[in-house]
Amino acid sequence: MFLLIWKRLRCALLLLALFWMPCVLCAAQISSNLEQDWINKAFRFWTFADYSIQVIALGAILIGINCGLMGGYVVSRRLSMFGDTLSHAVLPGIAVGFMISQSRDEVALMIGATFSGFVGVGIISLLKRYTKMKEDSAMGLVLSGFYALGICLITYLQKSSGGGMAGLESYLFGSLVGLSADDLIPLCLCLAMIILCFVLLNKELLLSGFDPSFARSVGLPVDLLHFCLWILLAFCIVSSLQIIGVVLVSALLIIPAATAGLLTHKMSRLLLFSGILGALTGIIGCFLSFLVERLPAGPVIVLCSAFLFLTVLFFNPVRGILPSWIRTRKRGQRIRCENTLKACYQVLEESSFSSQSFSQTSLARRRRKSDAEIEREIDVLIREGYATRQIILLEQKSELPSENMISLTPSGWEIATRMIRNHRLWELYLTKEASYAPDHVHDDAEKIEHIIGEKTVRELERILDNPRRDPHGKLIPSQNDIDRGWLSPPLVTEK
Repeated sequence: MFLLIWKRLRCALLLLALFWMPCVLCAAQISSNLEQDWINKAFRFWTFADYSIQVIALGAILIGINCGLMGGYVVSRRLSMFGDTLSHAVLPGIAVGFMISQSRDEVALMIGATFSGFVGVGIISLLKRYTKMKEDSAMGLVLSGFYALGICLITYLQKSSGGGMAGLESYLFGSLVGLSADDLIPLCLCLAMIILCFVLLNKELLLSGFDPSFARSVGLPVDLLHFCLWILLAFCIVSSLQIIGVVLVSALLIIPAATAGLLTHKMSRLLLFSGILGALTGIIGCFLSFLVERLPAGPVIVLCSAFLFLTVLFFNPVRGILPSWIRTRKRGQRIRCENTLKACYQVLEESSFSSQSFSQTSLARRRRKSDAEIEREIDVLIREGYATRQIILLEQKSELPSENMISLTPSGWEIATRMIRNHRLWELYLTKEASYAPDHVHDDAEKIEHIIGEKTVRELERILDNPRRDPHGKLIPSQNDIDRGWLSPPLVTEK
């Protein structure tokens, strides 16, 4: 799951790295316009005393929720590259809309951007259907081509006389500074459309997204549902362009949803978490841009999303990299400890349990390890309370110990006996029920003995009719042998 999410996110991270410097140079900061220390600035922002701060904060929250909700479907349907392509394909439409209206009319710009986006989607569909070009190649072609065309058109309009291009470059990198109450209307309409669509078509969208073949077999209009989803995605992108820009809007579509995907696999929760994370990073990014001089709002919002993703990726208690590494390390230590205890049992078994102690040399020979390695393993057993060590001198005049004698504690003896029982029961089960050759069962038993539970062991004993010997003729300790404790060797008898 982590590798899949990481593949989906690579495009957004690369995009963020490539365009970070232009965003810093071109994006605008939310200025406080007053010389204040950071405590007063923070208080001023979070009290929302200024009307401009209220509008900007509400706009950032709406964008975060819209992009987060749409991003949940984009990421789950593996359309991350599609969302990135659509966000760049609308740029020529913005320039054409301005050329037709000769002003920054919001309706004209939105119509042009929407039309341009659907032209790009249509080109991708035609290339997929009538050529041998793969979908990712077609998306890359449309993304780069339309974005380059949009840059050329905007540059031409900027250099033309009387172009009136003031503020139009905000569609490239976004600008929260000039946000007005009228700009919130498209965001509110987009949110209402998204919620209405998800409420009315939730089951249909889920079925068509995760199993299109079955959806068609039950009569669902899969293509129409995809088209409706694309319309919502296009409207979400277009309504967010002026605030976050075409360069970074795809990041807000992908990163919050990818972060939510690390927290849950249930679609309803993923959408909820994605919307919350989008709104949270939006308001935090605005606050940091307001607090720190010369810090652009749009890129900071995306960086907050990326930081939150990395935080969840590394520190999520369930599937985070760091907790998973700690659990894996502890599991490896436990398995090594259990293997050492099992070897201790086998050394005692070789001497027919004539003594409760055995030499460190015999354990090293059994484990096929050096004295230094065995020394460390024994130190672990002693530290965990599974064994004790006694130094025996051969001669009274000798200053060096002749041998280290190891004895298992009751808890160490219990674990060693259980490991031996699990191993030999599984070997016997594989030979009898799965027709394994007796000399081919050892490796499988080595893996399963550490994870098999007591309930499964009892079931194996029932299936095998309480056996007393494994396929190699060695005695299998029973539960009675374990309950008797370490002072008595396994007194098993032939059945």
